[in-house]
Parts: sequence; C-alpha cells; structure tokens
Amino acid sequence: MMAKRVIVVGSFNVDHVWSVARLPRPGETLAGEYGSGPGGKGFNQAVAAARSGAAVRFACALGDDAGGQLARALAADDGIALHVLASDAPTGTAGIYVDRDGRNSIVIGPGANAALSADHVRELGADLADAGTGVVLAQLETPAEAIATAFALAREHGVATLLNPAPADAEVTPGLWALTDLTTPNETEFCTQLQRLGHDADPDTLAGLADDDLHALCRRLLPHGTVVITLGAAGCFVSHASGHLRGDGAACYRQPAPRVEAIDTIGAGDAFNGALAASLARAGEKPFAEHIAHAVRYAALSTERRGAALAMPRAADVAARFDTGAS
Repeated sequence: MMAKRVIVVGSFNVDHVWSVARLPRPGETLAGEYGSGPGGKGFNQAVAAARSGAAVRFACALGDDAGGQLARALAADDGIALHVLASDAPTGTAGIYVDRDGRNSIVIGPGANAALSADHVRELGADLADAGTGVVLAQLETPAEAIATAFALAREHGVATLLNPAPADAEVTPGLWALTDLTTPNETEFCTQLQRLGHDADPDTLAGLADDDLHALCRRLLPHGTVVITLGAAGCFVSHASGHLRGDGAACYRQPAPRVEAIDTIGAGDAFNGALAASLARAGEKPFAEHIAHAVRYAALSTERRGAALAMPRAADVAARFDTGAS
C-alpha cells in the first residue's frame, strides 16, 4: 500500500519553560532555569509525524512576528508543508513549569491560534480529495469550527480522523464526536469528556479499572470508533467498537510502555499522536496494535529529551533505542 500524507490542523506556540525543583504553589516564587523553544500541540504533532517518516501538511494561524518566522523556518527544516492563515494577533505562547520528576504545569496564550477559521481549512479540500491523504489529526487549541470543518471534509473523502481531545478544559461538541474515527485522551481528558456526557469517572483510579469496565466507559465516549487512553508510564488502553477491530484480535487491550529514564514529559502525548498518525498513514493495512506499539515507544523516547517539538525523535532513533529494526 502506498504511504499517505498526514494533515494536521492545530496550534503553534512559542514555549517559555522554567525548570524547577518542584512545581510552585499558589502565591509562591521559586528560582529556576529558563529556556524557550517551539511548541503548540498541533506543531508538536506535525513534527512527530514528519520525523516518523510521513509527509505532513500543517494548517495553522501565525502572527507577523518572530514566533511566526520561527514556525516557518522549523517547518521547512522538517519538510512540513504549511497552510498558514496570517493573523494580526501575536503568535501563540505557552508558559511551562517542569519539576525534577519531569511533571509539568502549562498555561496557554492562544494569540493567533484563535484566528484559525473554517474558511481557511476549507482551502484544504483539494488535499483531502487527493488519494494521497490518509489521516487528519487535530487537537483543541484552535477553534472547534475549524476542526469540525476539517473532519467533515475528511469524512466526505473517506480520510480517517484522529482527535486528541486536549487540553481537557476544551469542550468537544456532539457533532465533532460524530465525525471522529479515533480519539486519544489521557486520563484527565477522558474523564472530563465523559463527565460532560453525564458519566462519572475518576482519573486517579482509571488505570486500575478492570479491562471490561474501562472498555464499557470507552464505548460511552465514542460508541462508533476507537478510543485510546494514554496512561503515561503505564502505556495505553485500546478500545474498539464492536465489529470494527482494525485488524486486532481483541476489542480491548493494554499496551505497556517500555522503561525509559524520563526527564521531561512535555509533548509526550503529542509525540504519541504524531507517531500514531504517521504509522497509520504509512502502513494502514497493519493491525492497529502494531501502530499503537510504535506510538508508545516513540512517546517514551521523547521523554528522555528536554523540550517539545525539538525533542521529537526520528524513526531511526526509535528503532535503534528499542532494537525494533527499520520503522
């Protein structure tokens, strides 16, 4: 099967990162080490997909400033084709604290990301009509109307849709869920979205549920599609809709994560999503479990590096680190 491209619809941010011994408490001032670099869930995922070997097109909104120039330069370095909406607002930013255990707290300033429009996304119609596109990937740091438009176009042309429902405080409409084929929440995002649908779930105990109980909760979130709950160091849980197992032998299962020396978990979820999208686009005929195993390894390796977009490994790095052979 011919490898296909990934279209990512999402955000670009300039990350401002402080490394501290522990995360600050309310009203507290701590000393830390400062660094800055590219991020934004959309861009992180686009870089991960590109470095995993997929052809990538990234639809975004950028300001006419140093951040926008950085995005263009870095996209060119990784061979990512940009579809840019120019905005009068500044390019998006994020303030991030990372503690000595790699845990983080993040505040986003949307800036230009909030300007990404449905009309701009509609201009991707020719790409989506092209048989060379295999996956459309989106998150929730850009307006829901733009994402829904991209997914509606993808559905019209038989292209798979992958929704990463992050950040957790962003609402997913019933219409967007209906257009979603696969979704990849973490524990907090999963429970938050379930609660909006009227179902109780606790992120602190979610991973400890029996597989059948967790599978039942997944079916409530996305009855028609595949749910992949990312569980950090515990790997992930996969739940398929009945009759649509994507080549797997079971409707639900867990994929453990390999042991790594994590120093920074910023962007690990984005690494997972980009790698998963790329794997599906490059070899969609393989059982879904093989794509998941690759995405888990890719995300694990990303935590051994500091930063977000620039920490994304290349396929050869993953193969070498985990002795998997050519990806």
